[in-house]
Amino acid sequence: MNKNMIRIIGGEFRGRNIPCDVNSTLRPTPDRVREALFNILYGFLEGRSFFDVFAGTGVVGLEAISRGAKDASFVELEGRHSNAIQKIAAQFGISPKTHQIRTDVYRWLEHWAVPKEPVVLFFSPPFPDLTTKPEELIAGVESVLPKLAPGSVLVVQSEDLVPLPWLDNSDWDCRKYGRNWLLIRKIPEEETVSEDAGEVNHGESIDTNR
Repeated sequence: MNKNMIRIIGGEFRGRNIPCDVNSTLRPTPDRVREALFNILYGFLEGRSFFDVFAGTGVVGLEAISRGAKDASFVELEGRHSNAIQKIAAQFGISPKTHQIRTDVYRWLEHWAVPKEPVVLFFSPPFPDLTTKPEELIAGVESVLPKLAPGSVLVVQSEDLVPLPWLDNSDWDCRKYGRNWLLIRKIPEEETVSEDAGEVNHGESIDTNR
């Protein structure tokens, strides 16, 4: 395996590097796609919990903390990846803000106690999962969507030629970056009525023009 470095590109730890063992089981999110992701999440991340699902190197969750997330949970089956994330978190001095969940993602989704407050979930499945068992990914995402609190955001990183059903669904914001796709689903804020003005407040929304 070859050693590579992945760079945090924004926030408190901007410019810090994360070592990465390049191998077929890892699909690190490219810099350009990460920059686009966090531009989309601007104003929606700070103070919220972030879930890096299929965490791999953990760079996305670590960058989420760098950019103001309250904490990050890294869902990853491979122990060596979880150990590496834990080591980097200690070096960055953010261990109390990180949670390692060493388990199969699909089993975790079945039993996950979904928080009552808004959260951000980022799914970056390995390429074999996208091509050989996309039905498990689709079922997992579809099962968790109705449970998310209003104001939550779920993002799936996919690749060209992977026929995920959300590409043709108007409820999803789908954006292409080279061969990568970001499939974004936001859970609308609940409408609230102001007792003083009698006006309807539709809650906050993501500025998708950034």
